[in-house]
Order: sequence, then structure tokens, then C-alpha cells
Amino acid sequence: MKNRTPEEGRTALTDDAERNRLLAEMAEQSTDMISRHTPEDWRFIYASPAVTHLLGYSVEEIVGISAYDLYHPDDVEDFRLRAPTVNYDRGLYTHTYRFRCKDGHYTWLESTSRTIRDPETNEIREILVVSRDASHRVKADKASRRLARVLESTQDLVIFANLDFTVSHLNETARNALELEHTDYSAFPLSCFVTEKGLTTLMEEGFPTAKKTGNWRGELTMQSLKSARIPVMLELLAHRSLHGDIEYFSLVAHDLTEKKAAEEQLKQYQADINHASRLVTMGELASSLAHELNQPLSAMVNYLRGIERRFADKPILSWSDVELPITRSIKTALRAGEIIHRMMDFTRKQEPVVTRLSLPELIGEMIDFCENMAERHNVRIVFEQPSELPLVKGDKIQLEQVLLNLIVNAIEASASTDDEEATTTVTISVKPHENAQLRVEVDDQGRGVSESDMARLFDRFFSTKEAGLGMGLAISRSLVENLEGELWVENIPAGGARFSFTLNIAD
Repeated sequence: MKNRTPEEGRTALTDDAERNRLLAEMAEQSTDMISRHTPEDWRFIYASPAVTHLLGYSVEEIVGISAYDLYHPDDVEDFRLRAPTVNYDRGLYTHTYRFRCKDGHYTWLESTSRTIRDPETNEIREILVVSRDASHRVKADKASRRLARVLESTQDLVIFANLDFTVSHLNETARNALELEHTDYSAFPLSCFVTEKGLTTLMEEGFPTAKKTGNWRGELTMQSLKSARIPVMLELLAHRSLHGDIEYFSLVAHDLTEKKAAEEQLKQYQADINHASRLVTMGELASSLAHELNQPLSAMVNYLRGIERRFADKPILSWSDVELPITRSIKTALRAGEIIHRMMDFTRKQEPVVTRLSLPELIGEMIDFCENMAERHNVRIVFEQPSELPLVKGDKIQLEQVLLNLIVNAIEASASTDDEEATTTVTISVKPHENAQLRVEVDDQGRGVSESDMARLFDRFFSTKEAGLGMGLAISRSLVENLEGELWVENIPAGGARFSFTLNIAD
């Protein structure tokens, strides 16, 4: 090795001094605490000014204190025994632990330390440590672990997807529901887990909206690897980096299987109740129907007995002799059959069928249906029919049920006036309504609806009739609302009540 000249030696010493000065200046200004410790008991030999910011001690106060005295009791043994929480790499130990501050509270520090040895004896002279505040990182790590535990334990299906719409992670609920317990799902395309229609919804609506606004919410159907269908309410989130770029997507799906089954059961229950209500209404009209059927049946008997009396002793008959009474009998029998079929159609249990319907025709049929009941109660039904009306959307049987309930109620209300001999009127009218709808109004001449009854009139099992079940108006409102209409009541200033409901005009 070439010997240095005296001048070169002085230059080297000057360079070392300058380097040490710069290092000391950096240590004094660093926000990380740089400290030196004795090898036996880790007493502070030196600490940079950052000790005041991190721990609250001054440099003079910390010198001479053992680091072991400031460790949290649960962490000191980990460090002594070099537990797995202490990492070692190429002569450097890195450890995250709790350290007691001057005011008594503990803060999280992350320290990297290395031993300084005597070059001649190789004995440890001191330990150099660089420590920084790790509180925010530890809190973030704890929050992440808590979030991970929540994601794994939640009953919702949670799926993380890459930007190419492949799956990167699923929580336990998703793995079970999608039947992936023993399957490596990494890099599976998202299309494996949604129906074709659901994928179209995600690609055309879900992901574009999430990219634009950050999230999207909607119902769709997922499917397992074995094609089991799972209806879900899906929350789609786009997660961005600090620079604003989308890094990945998360899908949180709430299983609606039980909810859909309950809705279907409720729908079936509602259909049963509606059917029962129609049967009850038919019971209320039984006497009128009996009277209505009695007329054509009596007429048929009279026609046939007339033929019997007139031609009993004649061995030979011509068609002209019996054409008129037989033709009339046939027409009368058909009329009786129509009455029976109309009653059977109304009481038959069947699925709703929404079609285009003519309101005047429907109202006319229901008026004919209730005519005998109205006559017995001394009530006249008037239909104020406009000249031209568009068709409406609705189920024929359900609208018949609504109209029948309202007309029967109007007849009974109009017949309940003090003067039982007076003729009262039920007026039915159809008028244009806002938002492309028609409005049907049924006016009676009864006593009106009291204020105390007004708020409860459409509640199930509430009735103003002594023998009423309290189902007719509640079911009528439900049926109208299912067709996107409204049903309400108001008192008429001149007397009586007006029940009105709206229906959408057919496209």
C-alpha cells in the first residue's frame, strides 16, 4: 500500500472531519432519532434532538437511562429474545415496539440498530440506533387487519377484481356461496360468477358508473361454479391510488335469496287474500246473483211449458210452430250462462295478466253486475262516459275487483241515508289525469267519511260496516298501486264521498 505524504494525510483528516461534521449536522436536524447505547444494558450514551419530539425528553434527560426501562413490558422480552417480530438482515436489526414517553404514555417506534465493534478486539463498543415514529403505520396496519377480519366474517359476498376484470380475492362467504372451497380461483374472470344478463349490466352500467362516480349499486344475479343462481344487491366500488388512478374494484354483494323467497311467499299470500276477498264480495252479491239467474231460468221454463201446453196433443209439428219459443229459450239460456261464466271468471284464482283494457267496457260490465243490488237498495247508477278514451294498462280481474268493491260500497253508502224510500245516485266518471294517466271517480250520496275514519279507511281489517271484514279497500289500494296508480278518498262538499283511482294509459 502506498504511503501517504504528510500533505495527503492532512487532506484525508480534513475530509474525515468534514464528513463527520456533515453527518453530525444531519443527525441534529433529522426527524428520526439517532441514538448510541451501551452494549450491556442499552443505556443512552447520545440522542439526537429528535428525542424531544418523539419522547418528550431533552437530550440531557435521556442520557444515562436504559432503553429497557422505557420498553413496554410486553415488548421488552421480544427484543431480548429476538422474537419473530425482530427482523435481521445483513447485520441490521429492525424492531417495532412501544416506548414510554416522558409523560407516561406509550408510542410506537420502529428502530433499526447495528453494533459498532472495536476493529482490533472485535468487542462490541456501542450500539447505533435510528428510530422513527411508527404510530400511524401501526394504527393503519391494525385497521387493515380489523377490516380484513370483518371482510372474512361478514355474511355478504366480497370480491376484489383487477382492472382486467379478473378476480384477485374472495372472502369466505363468497368462496362458500360460489362453491370455491377447494378451487384456485386466482385470475378467474368475473364473468364466471355472474349470469350473462348480470355481466351485461355490470359492463354497460356498473363499471362505467363506478369509474365515473366511485360506486354503483344495483340488483343482479350471480352464479356459482355449479350454476346455482344467487340474487344479490351489489355495491361496486372503484378504489384509486394517491395519484387518482383506479387500482382495483371491490364488489360487495348482499344475498337476496331469502328476501326473494319471502317476497314470493308474500305475493302468494296476497293472491290468496285477494281471491278470498272476491269470494266474500260474491257472497255479499249472492242474493242479487240469485235474482239475476232466476229471471232467465224462469223465462226458459215459461217458454218450454208454453210449448208443452200448446202442442201436447198435436202429433205433427212444423219448425215454424216452435221456432220462436225455442229461439228465445236458447238466448235466455245463453244469457244465464254468461252470468255464471262472469261470476266464475271473477272468483277464479289465477295469475295477474296485464293487458290493454277499455275502461268504459269494464265499468259497463261491473254496472250490469251490480244492477240488481242497486235496484233492491233503491239506488241508481249513472256512468258519465266521455266520447273518446285511450286504453289503459291493467289486469281485467283485478280491476273488476277494484271497481266492484267501490261500486258495492257506494251503493251501500247511498242506501244508508235517513230517507230509505228516496232514490239516491252513484255516479261513475272517467277523466284525464296528469302524467299520462286516467282517473276513475266513484261518487256516492251517503253520509261521507268522518275525520276519525279517514286516516284508517285503507288499513287492513278496519271497516265502517258492522259486518265488514275491512279488506276490500286495503286490497283495492294494493292492486291499484301494483299498477303504478293511486287510490284515495275525499268528501264531496254537497254530501257523500268520492273514491278516485288512477291508471296508466297504455302505450
